Amino acid sequence: MMQNPKLSSSELGSLWLTYQKKTMILRILEYFIEKADDETGKNLMSSLHEELHAKVVEIKTMLENEGAAIPEGFTEKDVNLQAPKLWDNGFDIMFCRVLKEISIGLYALHLTLSYRKDVISFYQDLSKLTETYFRYFTEYLLDHSLLSRPTLVNMPASTSFVSDKTYAKGTNILGQKRELSVVEFGPLYRSVETNITGMQLMEGFSKTTEDSDVKKHFLAGKALSKKQISAVSKVLLDNDIHPPATHGGTVTNSTVPPFSDKLMMFCNYLLSGLSMSGNGFGAGFSLRNDLQVKNAMFGKSIFQYQREGIHLMIAKGWLEEPPKMDL
Repeated sequence: MMQNPKLSSSELGSLWLTYQKKTMILRILEYFIEKADDETGKNLMSSLHEELHAKVVEIKTMLENEGAAIPEGFTEKDVNLQAPKLWDNGFDIMFCRVLKEISIGLYALHLTLSYRKDVISFYQDLSKLTETYFRYFTEYLLDHSLLSRPTLVNMPASTSFVSDKTYAKGTNILGQKRELSVVEFGPLYRSVETNITGMQLMEGFSKTTEDSDVKKHFLAGKALSKKQISAVSKVLLDNDIHPPATHGGTVTNSTVPPFSDKLMMFCNYLLSGLSMSGNGFGAGFSLRNDLQVKNAMFGKSIFQYQREGIHLMIAKGWLEEPPKMDL
């Protein structure tokens, strides 16, 4: 039997980061499953937990075969299953959908950094698994009226090419903004949708942490989400488009932390990355100057916020160091 070549540095980095993220998600799922009051949602999350656990074991095996140290990641020490329910009204499935959204982008990137056959197959399988559960979670939320579909429009009857030189500027000589295109609308809609969920997550995290610095950071994240929701909603309303009606779940009265500060901060770090990539996509595919400026400004604010979080994790001793480029 032909032996696999040694893991490359990029493959090691991908597997290391995937281990961090997957062990975090397993702990979050364990808490959500324990507190679930809907059998269908509970079964969905239990099935995902089982499949992801097998993938974590697979990563461990690949690293052990290389003689590499297994990352600490997140363990049973990072979750408190006895903590009361912190979120209600479908937040668990809503947040699981957001986590799958993050994973879809990350696995596409990890796949492009993979060269060994088994690593390529690993990320192909994970991508398929993630896309399947993203669909399951979306269908669940729609079926339970917890997620609204984007605005319907009239189908185009013909094609045309841009001739107005003010099209990219976004305003005419009278200062009137042109209407949004469907390409520009998509990232704006998604921004409101994910920030509503993020705002509820930060509210729950800020209520339960006992560290004043961490609490302040989560409240700053909540304020940043609210600011982005408000700004994007105004753009939509100015175009006579109703913003997403997704409620994002509700936060209960509990103040008992279900997760360690280390886990919550890492989760926040990942969500900041999702938000930055979303703003980058919106800026890259928008042809209206004002939208590009808004996305760039929010991208800068989120970048600064994420850097503050990284410095805080380092100061508290919560940031596990990735393997070095030891040649």
